Formats: sequence, structure tokens, C-alpha cells
Amino acid sequence: MDVQKILSEGITLQTSGTTGFPKQIFQSPEKLRASNLSAIDSQQLTYKSTIYTVCKMAHAGGMLAQTLPAMSIGCDILIEDFNAYKWVKNINKFTHSHLTPKHCKAIMGTKGWQTLDLNGVWITCGSDIVDWYVINAFVRKGATFMANWGMTEIGPCAINTVFDSLDKVEEYRSKIVHGIDGQASYPLLGDRFYCDYRIANGELVVKGDICVYDDWFYTGDLVEESKGGLFYRGRK
Repeated sequence: MDVQKILSEGITLQTSGTTGFPKQIFQSPEKLRASNLSAIDSQQLTYKSTIYTVCKMAHAGGMLAQTLPAMSIGCDILIEDFNAYKWVKNINKFTHSHLTPKHCKAIMGTKGWQTLDLNGVWITCGSDIVDWYVINAFVRKGATFMANWGMTEIGPCAINTVFDSLDKVEEYRSKIVHGIDGQASYPLLGDRFYCDYRIANGELVVKGDICVYDDWFYTGDLVEESKGGLFYRGRK
């Protein structure tokens, strides 16, 4: 992968389709530089970090969450298709990996999960709702776990929370916003912000250098703000 070409010319990525029909979105060099900085800062990446990429490189999660930021500062990186058993076998060779919630649950279902030690490993998780039991399970294994919100249009490291102890998991669980319409509680979106945001009629609206648009971007995500964090209520 020609990192310098991507950073100087930009790249087009496809949305995952999680929140609608997949579409192509161009990432300008200026946006990439800003998103790299937010990814490096939010995940404490350094040139000594080692990255295990298992998300699709055609999507923002695979390309922009860790891989391109890490490449820009000279990290060692392995890129391969996700396999839960192989991930469990290989992860202790690395300091960072980015997973989707489905990846996490598949990993938790492997035999190797029972004896897995994730001390010293940073897991960033996003692209869909991150359940509390997933956060708790990975932190219990010793991982530093970053629950992250972002979109191809902004971020991907835009709004997040880092869990580095079980005490913090329990502290944040106590902040749970209980939902309505049969929903037991609203999942935490995050309380660390790498973009400007506001809430318009319940919808999350964002803006910043890590966004592909100059003006405010209406995300379509419905949120509620409580106790310093944003909680996810669903799609508009």
C-alpha cells in the first residue's frame, strides 16, 4: 500500500451499509491528516506500537481506525482476513487491534478465549452497538478497551470512551440511561470528543477537521446526553 500517495491524494472508501445502502465517500488528504491525529491520540499509538488489522481495508474501520495512522508513524502492521481462532493465537504478538462487536463475540466463543491473557493489548471496538458484557469480558481479560463511535464521513475515531479497569466499567454502567419503547437501556456512545457536536431534535450532528464535509453533518443517529456522555437511542 502506497501510504504517501494516499496521504497526498486521498482515497475513496465504501461505507459498510450498517446505517443504510453502501456508498463511496472520498477522504481528502486534509481529512486524512486530521483523522490520523485523532486516531493516534485517542489510542495512544506510538512508533513502537504493533498493529493487527483484521477489518476490511476498503472500509473506514480497516483503513483509518488504526492501519493508516500507524503506517504514518512507522509502526509494524499485519493485515489479514479475520479469523477468530487465528486472532486468539496471534494477538499477543501485537499491542493494538480494531474489532467489530461481531468479531468480539466470535472471539469470545473460541476455546482459546478461556485462557487468553490480553494484558498490554489495546482493543478498539466500533461499527455497531458495543454491548456492556463485551466491554466487561475484554477488560476482565486485561485489555484496555476503547468503545468507539465514528462513521466513514467522520472519524472514525470521533467519540469514544476508554475502559482500562473493571472499576471504570462499573462506574460507567452506573451511568446507564434507561430507555423507552421496550429498550432496557441506551448503549454508551462515548464521552471523549474529537469533533464538535450538537443535538438537533434528538439527532447527533457533528462537525470538524475529521469530517469529509465542511458544514455540520447530520448523522441520522438519535442520542441522549447524560452525565457528560452521549447514549445511543437508535437510527432516525
